[in-house]
Amino acid sequence: MAEVAANNANHPCETPKNVFDFGAFVGDLIVEEDASSDDISLEGLQEELEECKNDDVVANILSKGIKLREYTKGVEHNLRKVELDSIQDYIKESDNLVSLHDQIRDCDSILSQMETLLSGFQVEIGSISSDIKILQEKSMDMGLKLKNRKVAESKLAKFVEDIIVPPRMVDIIVDGEVNDEYMRTLDILSKKLKFVDTDPMVKDSKALKDVQPELEKLRQKAVSKMFDFIVQKLQALRKPKTNIQILQQNVLLKYKYIISFLKEHSKEVHLEVRAAYIDTMNKVLSAHFRAYIQALEKLQLDIATSNDLIGVETRSTSLFSRGREPLKNRSAVFALGERLNVLKEIDQPALIPHIAEASSLKYPYEVLFRSLHKLLMDTATSEYLFCDEFFGEESIFYEIFAGPFAVIDEHFNSILPNCYDAIGLMLMIRIVHQHQLIMSRRRIPCLDSYLDKVNISLWPRFKMVFDMHLSSLRNANVKLLWEDDSHPHYVMRRYAEFTASLIHINVEYGDGQLELNMERLRMAVDELLMKLAKMFSKPKLQIVFLINNCDMTIAVLKEAGPEGGKIQHHFEEMLKSNTGLFVEELLMEHFSDLIKFVKTRASEDPNGSNERPISVSEVEPIVKDFGSRWKGAIELMHKDVITSFSNFLCGMEILRAALTQLLLYYTRLSDCIKRINGGAALNKDLVSISSIMYEIRKYSRTF
Repeated sequence: MAEVAANNANHPCETPKNVFDFGAFVGDLIVEEDASSDDISLEGLQEELEECKNDDVVANILSKGIKLREYTKGVEHNLRKVELDSIQDYIKESDNLVSLHDQIRDCDSILSQMETLLSGFQVEIGSISSDIKILQEKSMDMGLKLKNRKVAESKLAKFVEDIIVPPRMVDIIVDGEVNDEYMRTLDILSKKLKFVDTDPMVKDSKALKDVQPELEKLRQKAVSKMFDFIVQKLQALRKPKTNIQILQQNVLLKYKYIISFLKEHSKEVHLEVRAAYIDTMNKVLSAHFRAYIQALEKLQLDIATSNDLIGVETRSTSLFSRGREPLKNRSAVFALGERLNVLKEIDQPALIPHIAEASSLKYPYEVLFRSLHKLLMDTATSEYLFCDEFFGEESIFYEIFAGPFAVIDEHFNSILPNCYDAIGLMLMIRIVHQHQLIMSRRRIPCLDSYLDKVNISLWPRFKMVFDMHLSSLRNANVKLLWEDDSHPHYVMRRYAEFTASLIHINVEYGDGQLELNMERLRMAVDELLMKLAKMFSKPKLQIVFLINNCDMTIAVLKEAGPEGGKIQHHFEEMLKSNTGLFVEELLMEHFSDLIKFVKTRASEDPNGSNERPISVSEVEPIVKDFGSRWKGAIELMHKDVITSFSNFLCGMEILRAALTQLLLYYTRLSDCIKRINGGAALNKDLVSISSIMYEIRKYSRTF
């Protein structure tokens, strides 16, 4: 089309001849209306009609009644018109298109030149990239060489540093004072010695041949100097009145590296130092404990001897006269008293003997036992921790304490066979148990075997002394023990105090074996008590004796613990049964006719068919006798109770029980009289119940 337009522009005079007739051309394309349709196939027409049924355009054409053929011709006419308009527009723009074509050709030429230029750039860039790659490879190679040289330099520098012997180090090791700087220098020397001995590459180096003799000389000098230094410090431990723990913590621990150095570089000298320390501490601690034990022995208060047993008779029945015997605290033989405080003060500091001696104080052995073992625990704890930190081994402790253990064992073995204080022995058993708990809380196991051994020694001794008390009751001479006195017997007081003491000590422990032994002791004392009671000729005195001893025993046991126990319950039942017997004996003594009648006749029916019915004449003497002297009899009963029972409250309780029982008997008598024919005649002689109640209340108020 562009060429056609150009030709038209170059030959304007030929325009009419060469113009294209579009109208004629289009007219030739008109389809005849009557063209035959025989060749048209109607196959699929029905489907197409169904598809066009819902088409809006087709529906609009059909609704207007226009034939499809006519509508088709209209559409074709419109298309031809649009096509002719488009061709005309194209012809009008032909000049612009020619200009556009030229511009595109020029651009193509320019782009070709640019392509040539960029191709040159690409070649140059490829060359530069190759150069950069070569430089990169050279750089990596140089970096690897540098890294290898640095590694070599580092190893060589470390080798030189580890193997050389600086003059400053030589001066400090040979002539320097042993201080913190010396310890640091010693550590450096140790590292050099280890380096020389352990590194296989060093052994083949020529530098070692020059340095090794010097290092060996320095090692020998350091070992010799350290040995002298440590021995000098150990000598300070032997000085009198030296505080060993302060010296260990403030002096020796500062130089604990010396022991590590000797252990690594001179085992023989290390063993010598170790042996010297063991020997020094063994002797020092043994001497300390021996002196402390000797000082404690001066403070000992003798409590009991082999004759101080529950069932052994005494010359005097007075506790006060027995208490005046020399060197014997008789009140503490069986009674616990303040001795229990030793368990409450279990973790208090150990006694200072010279202070106690200056104050003229004496202590039961369990107090000295606690103090000695408190000192042992504190000393052992300190020494165990020091040995672990200073020598790095715990076994050295047992070698050191072999001496102190022997000293304590010697003392204990001399005391234990002569100890007849069962309460003291039980207190020591509990002290050992508490000390085991303390050491367990400290997490220090060094005394476990020793404390177990002490505990094993104490139990058999306690059992032996306990059996001695038991045998003294079983084999007691009743005739020597008996005294014509119905008040509490001193044997029963001893038993009550002894039992209460053991119960109090073992409240928190629940020892079944001990409870079994105490039950055996209770059975033995019961048997002895019955034998003593039978020594009284009158049954009433026997009952009074039993009541007084049971009441005293219960009172003492209650002080040990409010809950009581099997033993206390046993004596309470015994007291109850004997109180009933005494009430009957007391009433029979003053109102025998009344009681016999009530027990034998009062329950009978006066109007019954008995051979001998109750009559007024039979009852009248009893009523008149009671009415004439009942107040006096009650007063006599009151005096009798007051003098018979050592415990006023117990006596008043028994009196009240007796008066209550009397009231019951008299009430039954009154009821019986009401049932007798003619019994109303005795009403004037009967004492009113309210009067008897008034007397009972009067005596009840006295307590």
